[in-house]
Amino acid sequence: MSLKSFDLLALTCRSLGGNPLRSTLTALGVFMGVAAVTATLQVGSISRAVIARQMAERDIPQVTVYPESRLLRLEDMKFLKQRLVGLQAISASSIPFPSPTVFQDEEVKNPSMMGVSQNFLLTSGKQLVAGRFFTRADSASYRPVVVIDQFLADKLFKGQKPTGRRIYAARRPYIVVGVVQTNPGNKAPEGELLVPMSVFNALMGSRDIGTIWIRPRKLEDLKNLEDQVQKLLSQRYPGQKFFVSNNIQDILEQQKTLESVSRALAAVGVISLLVGGVGIANITIATVTERTAEIGLRRAIGAKKQDIMLQFILEAVLLSLCGGTVAIAAVHGLTVVVANTFNLPYQLESTTAAMSLGSALLVGVGAGFLPALRASQLNPVTALRST
Repeated sequence: MSLKSFDLLALTCRSLGGNPLRSTLTALGVFMGVAAVTATLQVGSISRAVIARQMAERDIPQVTVYPESRLLRLEDMKFLKQRLVGLQAISASSIPFPSPTVFQDEEVKNPSMMGVSQNFLLTSGKQLVAGRFFTRADSASYRPVVVIDQFLADKLFKGQKPTGRRIYAARRPYIVVGVVQTNPGNKAPEGELLVPMSVFNALMGSRDIGTIWIRPRKLEDLKNLEDQVQKLLSQRYPGQKFFVSNNIQDILEQQKTLESVSRALAAVGVISLLVGGVGIANITIATVTERTAEIGLRRAIGAKKQDIMLQFILEAVLLSLCGGTVAIAAVHGLTVVVANTFNLPYQLESTTAAMSLGSALLVGVGAGFLPALRASQLNPVTALRST
């Protein structure tokens, strides 16, 4: 006759309580393994959050290209657009120059004006706050329209609606059609004006551009795009030198370092879990040996093989649950303290807790299965004679 679930649980708890020192040491082994695994997952989670926060404080990932001596032209941008693999968008901008800007009685002395091509918002990552960006018709018709940044809009219009208003930049009239956010990385902004590239080139009497902006389709394409651009421009202009860089190189290096640390911690966690599993297996084997007579008696009075097996597996599971739960709580508390101290983004994720506890259960069941199977296979007569 099989034991009821409650009776089986009560019997298991009494068995573990009969040798508290052994049970505590076994749970401690599981604690160390689960703590290492949880710490690994927490480090990975925090590192991803830190990278995401740093990325949010900058423009979107992009490759910028500018020459050392000769200036580029729009034809070079089209040349790259047709040949680059992994490209999402490409645009061009001119070399900015100071352009004192006036609206009625308000004047900002040092904003910079820059000509930009159609996809500049997409490649630079600037967000449109109000109005619109340039259309093809604006460029084709050489319309004197301008997009200003939020800093300049606040200085000139003092809370009034800026779109549709006429301003004067470098003594030339422009109609404001849109407002973009000010670069969050600029600690001392002075204002920015964007005009269609065609208008800017007409003013300057030149077809040159200063910088080509390239946005990758995926973050992993960033380095590959740099290499492609360098190779293509070197083939197009032999002997010329071009500066090709991306805006998140330092973040990518941090990401590689954090990934290496996470892998090292993962290895430590796996080893710690295996050590904990070996401890559970040893304790279960020792318990089976000590309780051979008890097993024989229970089998003689009607206990089934599965009852014996389930009891020993349940003992391993309870030890794993206790050690794992305490480990998760301890690592969580320590991580909260560290995160608050160093202003790190942290939130306990349910998937992290589930994976940590799942690993503890997997180790417990895996380590206790064979000894439990051995206990269930004992012959009752032989077991009773061992007393």
